[in-house]
Amino acid sequence: MYDRENVMALPGAYAAEQSFVIRVFLWMFAGLAVTGGVALVFSATPALLAIVAKAYIFILLAELGLVIAIGALIRRISTPMAAGMFVLYSAMTGATMSVLFLVFTAESLITTFAVTSLTFAAMALYGYTTKRDLTAIGSLCLMALLGVIIVSIVNWFLRSDLVSWIVTFVGIAVFVGLIAYDTQKIKRMAAHFAENSEGAGKYAVLAALAVYLDFINLFLLLLRLFGRRK
Repeated sequence: MYDRENVMALPGAYAAEQSFVIRVFLWMFAGLAVTGGVALVFSATPALLAIVAKAYIFILLAELGLVIAIGALIRRISTPMAAGMFVLYSAMTGATMSVLFLVFTAESLITTFAVTSLTFAAMALYGYTTKRDLTAIGSLCLMALLGVIIVSIVNWFLRSDLVSWIVTFVGIAVFVGLIAYDTQKIKRMAAHFAENSEGAGKYAVLAALAVYLDFINLFLLLLRLFGRRK
């Protein structure tokens, strides 16, 4: 039986949970907006595209290092620092993705973005509302993701179209699962920070980075299916 004080506390706790979840997805949308904006600017500026072409591998390595740094330093850095690193990562991703505007038609990019958005929304809603524990599915997806990365590296040398298509379909399934799993994790984080708000800001940024990466990777994989080259 609930006592009066607990009943009175429930609305406030629920509001705190909702606030954390909203903050996470606002950060994610902000990251996507930065990525899209930078990609558009770079794609329309030949000088910037030339820089990206020359330093493409170095930018990718810097992105990887930045993601690792955010996760490793999250306990020691401030919320503004975490936010700045996330925005920087989003901008760097936009720079590398600017080449897509040269390869694919605008219509196919818009269509793929729309399909990705709808898929993301559906799976995020499922992850947030389901009562099923998705931990096992998340662990399976993470192991499958490691396999996809390894096979992709090997296929970079083999150049097999069949393997490339298999990796694409498996990768799509992996990130669809990860969207639901990561959203459920965000819900659990929200419940925790509803009771202890210390560090909520920077962990909201870290959670936003996770779902941002799910979205971006799903978009790139779907682009292999729906993308029409110029």
